[in-house]
Amino acid sequence: MDEARHLSVLLDDVVDLLSVRPGGLYVDGTLGWGGHAAAVLARGGHVLGTDRDPDALAAARSRLGPEAELHHARFSELPALLRGRRADGILLDLGVSSPQLDRPERGFSFRLVGPLDMRMDPSGGEPASEWIARATAEELADVFFRYGEERQSRRVARAIVQHRTERPEEPLLTTRQLAELVARVLPADGRIHPATRVFQAIRIFVNDELGELDRALEALPGCLAPGGRLVVISFHSLEDRAVKQRFRHLAGEDAPRDLYGNPVTPPAFRLVERRARKGTADENPRARSARLRAIERVS
Repeated sequence: MDEARHLSVLLDDVVDLLSVRPGGLYVDGTLGWGGHAAAVLARGGHVLGTDRDPDALAAARSRLGPEAELHHARFSELPALLRGRRADGILLDLGVSSPQLDRPERGFSFRLVGPLDMRMDPSGGEPASEWIARATAEELADVFFRYGEERQSRRVARAIVQHRTERPEEPLLTTRQLAELVARVLPADGRIHPATRVFQAIRIFVNDELGELDRALEALPGCLAPGGRLVVISFHSLEDRAVKQRFRHLAGEDAPRDLYGNPVTPPAFRLVERRARKGTADENPRARSARLRAIERVS
């Protein structure tokens, strides 16, 4: 069963920072296979959860049962689903889960042969292969650089367009095809596979992950009850930078200050901790890049 293979990242830290209390309302915007939500239920909290992946949602329903209110939705849709209710805690666990990575048919991993898909929700949107087949070299390079921070983005983009031009009978339809093409173009550096940043960039773009995160960071703090906390786990620098900057803004760190160094207008939020908590490979090999941050609504 997938849930047996999926270890929830920073589980104890999440429960600690959410400060779960019996009867409180806790929102899990990225249910996955339900590990974090199950821990909240075990401590007497009520759970409202969403996931855009139908497979993950089905697994979470099976694990959590009728006690949890679950929806097939993006986490940016949570304000509408709350219908005016205020949450005592909200969790976003960003990135891709182990079961998603381990299923070849989802196309997230270059280590497994599968269709070049990468959609979080396979029922809608454009598969990665279709975008790659039509994007210009400039569009490809922009995505690889912006979302993967790939310094050789133009080189990879040119190689993809050249492949399309010279070998139209062999479109890039599988993860192996794309990974092998990138590996031929980029030298191995001994630390990560040459295609790592390209695959990350395509996945982020296809699923509008940073746009979704920006919309959530704008809307979700206003859904918290006084004393409620927004907790976010990120897995790469682009996500963590967005969370860190937004949280510091909400906590008034960039607000005008008086002669004594105090904010002119007291902020409505505070940083629960100034530094991010970090995952470790001992906990979960895929958690080594995890960063956990939290803010609390104080008024």
